[in-house]
Amino acid sequence: MELEEESAAAEEASETVVEETEPVNEKESKVVSKETDGVPREYQSALNSAKSYANGMDMSKAGVYNQLTSEYGEKFPEEAAQYAMDHLTDVDWNSNALRSAESYSNMMHMSKQGIYDQLTSEYGEQFTAEEAQYAIDNLTADYQKNALETARSYQDTMDMSVEAIRDQLISDYGEQFTIEEAEYAINNLN
Repeated sequence: MELEEESAAAEEASETVVEETEPVNEKESKVVSKETDGVPREYQSALNSAKSYANGMDMSKAGVYNQLTSEYGEKFPEEAAQYAMDHLTDVDWNSNALRSAESYSNMMHMSKQGIYDQLTSEYGEQFTAEEAQYAIDNLTADYQKNALETARSYQDTMDMSVEAIRDQLISDYGEQFTIEEAEYAINNLN
């Protein structure tokens, strides 16, 4: 008899269930949680959002997780975000890193080192070192052209001297172009 009751209970759990919980404090209202196939609705929503960020915005795995849990992002509980990450399949993180690198090169005219740093930064894209290196190794970019575009921007918008532009282009705290790339840019400024 107990086995039949357990079987019936398990069958009910796999169907859509609506649960109401009492507020934890006075500020909270009643929470309605729908489950489908034993998975809370919030977990499913986190997974759907994760798929959108990973496949539509070329984000890194860490970037997706942080977006899901951020107080400025989706605000999902860590458990829901972890469920989403554990069930996020068919994402090529290397390809995401490469598409992000292409965007930095084509739109922001960044140096190779600048792109790598942006891809791996905890304040940037948060790709792993391996994913970022894959992107750099497979990126087709004209870094001399990028240096020239960056130099023109400094010349046009900041009225910088040629020497100041050169310093900014090669600085470890600036654009991080190679000396050769910076020289090409300086020699080809108007």
